Amino acid sequence: MRSKLFVPAARPELFAKALASAADAVSFDLEDSVTPERKQNARQTLRDWLVALPAAQALAKQLIVRVNALDTPYFAADIDAVVQPGVAMINLPKPECADDVRHAAERIEHAERANGVVTPVRLLLNIESPKALQCAAELAAAHPRVAGLQLGLGDLFEPLGIARCETAAISQAMFALRMAAGAAGVFAYDSAFANIQDDTGFRAEAQLARAMGFLGKSCIHPSQIALANDIFRPSDEEIAHAVRVLEASRIAERDGVGAYVVDGKMIDVPFLERARAMVGDAHRMGLLSDVQRDSLAAA
Repeated sequence: MRSKLFVPAARPELFAKALASAADAVSFDLEDSVTPERKQNARQTLRDWLVALPAAQALAKQLIVRVNALDTPYFAADIDAVVQPGVAMINLPKPECADDVRHAAERIEHAERANGVVTPVRLLLNIESPKALQCAAELAAAHPRVAGLQLGLGDLFEPLGIARCETAAISQAMFALRMAAGAAGVFAYDSAFANIQDDTGFRAEAQLARAMGFLGKSCIHPSQIALANDIFRPSDEEIAHAVRVLEASRIAERDGVGAYVVDGKMIDVPFLERARAMVGDAHRMGLLSDVQRDSLAAA
């Protein structure tokens, strides 16, 4: 999920376009982009569209819905409406404690039963406050439905007077979130970047996120999709190195060697695990050459 495109649920004319885009996932938004007076109509419109969506189209992308927060009057109705077959994740804004996560999971389970959903819908938690960032690992471990943590830098920084473009603050927030996600065994996902005309800024922030092990970046405009897909794609050099690591691991295992050198780098178990993950990603994206596939198949 290198790229995730936000689409306002009040803009149904954009739904098909988003589904046809190059984004790996589409996130329909019932929260910030929908005014209170339009929330009921947007919810019903999205629900009807999801119900009518052919199964093949639903499987073509990861479908995510950002609902309204637990403490709003819209949360329960949102969940009941949009937990439908084909929806992969509910993006939950502003959870502050483990009980919030468990309550959301219970509501999702209830909606699954009511709507005939057989594949469990996961949770993507927005980390948007100092308290949530401080207890992010606890939030991520609160329920098996949690798939990942998503950084919300605007909500996190603005109330504190921290500049959204302050790289030192961004780095620290990303690192804290990534450690929390790692502790809970879930993925970390990057924040949206509001200035759609600043490709350089988007690219720099996405590159920082990738360097910290984030899965991908949120996009609020179609023009950002290609940037995210490019940055979170394993490079040809990275793939080639990972393949060489796996090839060398076979020899090392045969010879009973625990650590070995590839491309001048000492390789042991953590580096081997990362190489396996990278090759897996490259395989899913169709980036492995025939030679590389044949080499790996011989393992």
